Amino acid sequence: MSDVWDPHGSLRRALWIGGAQWSGKTTVAELIARQYGLTVYHYDFHDARGHQDRRVARRVALGEPVEDPTPDHVWLEQGPEKMAAETLAGFPVRFEWALDDLRALFTARPVIAEGWGLRPELVAPLLDSLRRMVVLVPTEDFRQHQLRTLPRAGTLHAPVSDPARSQANRVARDRLVAEDAARNARRLGIRVIEVDGTLDAVDVAAEVAEHFAPFLGATTAVQQRDPDA
Repeated sequence: MSDVWDPHGSLRRALWIGGAQWSGKTTVAELIARQYGLTVYHYDFHDARGHQDRRVARRVALGEPVEDPTPDHVWLEQGPEKMAAETLAGFPVRFEWALDDLRALFTARPVIAEGWGLRPELVAPLLDSLRRMVVLVPTEDFRQHQLRTLPRAGTLHAPVSDPARSQANRVARDRLVAEDAARNARRLGIRVIEVDGTLDAVDVAAEVAEHFAPFLGATTAVQQRDPDA
């Protein structure tokens, strides 16, 4: 961490929630942030919107086509294995853009950064303690529940020629990317929490807050949830 540029100390104080799509990362981060007065950084929002200019500039610098690939190319012309490999290969560059966003922040309390692009192998070199990160991944049953109940998960909102096959490719890709996150986290000694639906979002957030407790102050998440504790 000593050789990482961190002008405002925001990276040094950050807490990280990585992992898979549809595992509740955003909800958990926001619940913890509300309870402890923290700031949340939503990787997916910045990646899909705020970083588009950087994405285009990088293509220009590399001599690549400026336009985004067509939806059919992204979701139909490649199998899930190739889609996952390309996603994983692109994460390091996108992570650097997220770090620039985080460097610009200054808060008296830690920032909680959440998103699937916050990969354990990329975050680990920034950590002074492995307890500053947790990786959330859904069990297969919970993934299927999310696909049935969350409109944004169950339907690919893109103008593709074969919506059913595109969605199947997307789900298979996301499964591979999730497995990679869990595998790398365990290899590095970063905690993995499998979200299976037996706990609601508030209870999962409490479990994650307990994991982050050394950095949230003297009052633990359990005490915050129960004033009489």
